[in-house]
Amino acid sequence: MANSTSGDSVVDRILRLIAAFPEGVTALQLSDLAARAELPLTTAHRLVRQLAGHGLLDVGPGGSVSLGLRLWELVNRNSPTLELRQAALPFMEDIQQVLNQNVNLAVLDGWEALFVERLSRRGSVANRAQVAGRMPVHVSSAGLVLMANQTHAVQMDYLDGFSDPTGKLVREDLGALLGEAAHQGYAQLAGVVDPDTWGIAVPVLDRRKRAVAALGVVVPLREVRLQALVPALQTAARGIGRRLGESRETIEFHSTESM
Repeated sequence: MANSTSGDSVVDRILRLIAAFPEGVTALQLSDLAARAELPLTTAHRLVRQLAGHGLLDVGPGGSVSLGLRLWELVNRNSPTLELRQAALPFMEDIQQVLNQNVNLAVLDGWEALFVERLSRRGSVANRAQVAGRMPVHVSSAGLVLMANQTHAVQMDYLDGFSDPTGKLVREDLGALLGEAAHQGYAQLAGVVDPDTWGIAVPVLDRRKRAVAALGVVVPLREVRLQALVPALQTAARGIGRRLGESRETIEFHSTESM
């Protein structure tokens, strides 16, 4: 229930505070945090003090504010992606050992691919996919293969609302990419995010044949070997799906199918 002059509820303001930390920034001064969350300084101060009392935020020397360990603990303890990551990691490690390149795991959240795990090592090519980072569906092979495995209604809803800020991709071409990914069983994008890399991803299907995740690799553009990469990824994806099927409880991942 709203209890402020702006009409925001307490929950709205708390979420704005927590979400105000930009990627890669571990601490902010209270005044900066209030400005980023678009809250009055007095309101931000009161909420930060209350959240810090529960360990969800930490207040350091000089009044700097950072996300608290309690928040990390709660998210990781109950995250619906925890079992997915645990099932996938052994297979991701195998793929990385063979390729010596980046391996990532993503789920679909709205019209974006949300990356929940990534493995990389020194010498790997650049990979813009970061854990807890997002990419629009149309610029990531993981996003494309996930959308290609959604229902026809979901795909049409996505395509009807699609617009490319760069103007490089039109609805018809994106529809063709989704159709190609659905037919081939994998998606590939060359030089879209980085001109020197190639992204390839396959769907991870649960026991009901729903695409719950995408397993992908990012490799140098000059070293693409689809005839070797795709079967290896598909074998690993089937293994992840089997491990998920062994779970005693069905995992419900947030998907656009339920929107």
